[in-house]
Amino acid sequence: MKIKIYFTLALVSLFSLSACNKYLDVVPKGKTVLSTTEDYYKLVSFPNRGYYTGNFTYLTDDLWIKESYVIGLPKNMDIINFTFDEQANRPDYLTSSSYYNQVYAYINRWNTVLTMIDDTDGDASMKTLAKAEAKVLRAFDYFMLINVYSKSYDPATAATDGGVVILDKYDLEAKKAKSSVEEVYRFIQNDLDEALPYLQEKPLDVYHPSLAFAYALKTKVHLFKREYAQAKAAAQKSLGYNGQIFDLVKYTTQGGPTSLSVTAADNPEVLNYAYMTGYNELNFAYTYLMSPELKGLFNTTDSRYNLFFTTGPSPFLDAGAGTAFWNVPYTKFFYPTVGMKTTEVYLMLAEIYAREGNYTEAMNIINNLRSKRITNAAQAQLAVPTTTKATMDIIIQERRKELMFGVNRFFDLKRFNLEPDYAKTLVHTFPIVNKTVPQVTYTLKPNSRMYIVPFAQDVLKLNPLLTLNTNETISFR
Repeated sequence: MKIKIYFTLALVSLFSLSACNKYLDVVPKGKTVLSTTEDYYKLVSFPNRGYYTGNFTYLTDDLWIKESYVIGLPKNMDIINFTFDEQANRPDYLTSSSYYNQVYAYINRWNTVLTMIDDTDGDASMKTLAKAEAKVLRAFDYFMLINVYSKSYDPATAATDGGVVILDKYDLEAKKAKSSVEEVYRFIQNDLDEALPYLQEKPLDVYHPSLAFAYALKTKVHLFKREYAQAKAAAQKSLGYNGQIFDLVKYTTQGGPTSLSVTAADNPEVLNYAYMTGYNELNFAYTYLMSPELKGLFNTTDSRYNLFFTTGPSPFLDAGAGTAFWNVPYTKFFYPTVGMKTTEVYLMLAEIYAREGNYTEAMNIINNLRSKRITNAAQAQLAVPTTTKATMDIIIQERRKELMFGVNRFFDLKRFNLEPDYAKTLVHTFPIVNKTVPQVTYTLKPNSRMYIVPFAQDVLKLNPLLTLNTNETISFR
């Protein structure tokens, strides 16, 4: 049976809708008819996918907060997270979550393609391609969910650790119980494995997933599961399709962003366009302050800092706090924070080599990356360590500098905290500048429940089958 549906052009939350009329006689204002195979294939290309990280922004060591946003203000999620307040019952403060609702809205978009496209008129090969691309993006979105709302993958407990709800078809009224972490990862891997044979090396546009991106995501999934052989093979495949690194050293000699603009689609190392805030990524400087600790990791010739960041003077930050903020318009240089890029694949491959004991190969990758980031050639080259931990420490530090902001450091802290050699207790000593209130040192232990973000009130109220993955309480049920 041929199916015609209407798809709202402005994405809305999956859980804010109570019903969906698939058969309408008149096209409603603000909606578009989806009826042909090409319509659904175009639906896969979505240029402005945003993943707002506000519910967990400050649960890392890479971001800082302006002191006036904390001192004297009533408790909110930013303050709870920045002060590592484990006594707070977070569901009482989380009325809704843009991150959660947007990601499920995207999943609904991909499920629309997967559920409906076979009943349309059009080329069979385009249907196959559209479904493969939709599965890659669905896999990405479930990876984004499971690593926020659940414990990081632990082979010993994943089968019983609480995960998220799996929605595998177009159904706006679905109310399901959550699956385990193991089941969600299996679902992600199945989507990727089923999609890979049908993807293209060079898709129609940069917003359709490529083979390089799909293999990059497969690398990440296997790495997080500690399946290093599979991760290594996928990383090599991904880099075989796209191993380009944007050379910031050369870019510095060209005058940087003041002389040569590099917009979103112009950066060859970007594999997947996903954002925190959209095209204007990182231009909300007051929200994304680099912590004094992260700032201290950059040497004086590191172009990743020198080209793009400033310490002011500016009302965006506290003078003397040792913080910095992004100071380049998105029209001058686009820096991806959520979507994947080739340098992340290189860093994952370096990690795999380090875990294998191949420290020389791991450092070859690191030094090659640094040669395109550090303008002083001598400072760019690091010696090869003699232990796995020493090599991993370098790789983790490079990950922090290369994959700033977004979700990566939060995800990394969670997965490394499961390994005693790399687990870290976070420390925020605050305030630094204001002397009218006592300075307090806040700590976050590696096993803290705060690393599992609770589901917000709106989805808990709409889905009575959904339960928390922490020991916090739901006082409104």
